[in-house]
Amino acid sequence: MAKLYFYYASMNAGKSTNLLQAAFNYRERGMETMLWTAALDTRSEGMIRSRIGLATDANRFMPGTDLWSETLTRHNSAKLACVLIDEAQFLTARQVWQCARLADEASIPVLCYGLRTDFRGDLFPGSAVLLGIADSLVELKGVCHCGRKATMNLRVGPDGMAVRSGAQTEVGGNERYVALCRRHFSEALGDTR
Repeated sequence: MAKLYFYYASMNAGKSTNLLQAAFNYRERGMETMLWTAALDTRSEGMIRSRIGLATDANRFMPGTDLWSETLTRHNSAKLACVLIDEAQFLTARQVWQCARLADEASIPVLCYGLRTDFRGDLFPGSAVLLGIADSLVELKGVCHCGRKATMNLRVGPDGMAVRSGAQTEVGGNERYVALCRRHFSEALGDTR
């Protein structure tokens, strides 16, 4: 039985690297895969790239993309061994349910990789649904500067100081985000919740 997987972590934990390794493993065995990434992330147009230099072409999804239909069209022309989705936090709830249908009805495993929370510690909509319905939840580990597990993503401004408000989504890498443990995230925000 195919499953819906959610691999989640903070920034810099190796999510894209893990996805690219999985895709390579399938291709090495002669199996077809379909890769997706968020069109919202304009840093690598049409590519999934890891910080360590790995990259491959990918389809791009937007909020209106019908993953069910587009994946089945591809599956009907070349049997897919799995679907791999990077930046899965940007999936809509409808798209996450389409991924579940791909696993349940089309018997295609779907491996989603993404952030769990935003720079405020709030769940992304796609991540919230994945955490609720995925068959398998796998936390990949990042490291805070103190050596603890990084679970939070602190947004920083050009001055390097913590950003406390703004749009949930702002594309950026190491220049805009720092992966921290919860303690150092809260300290950086001056948070006493």
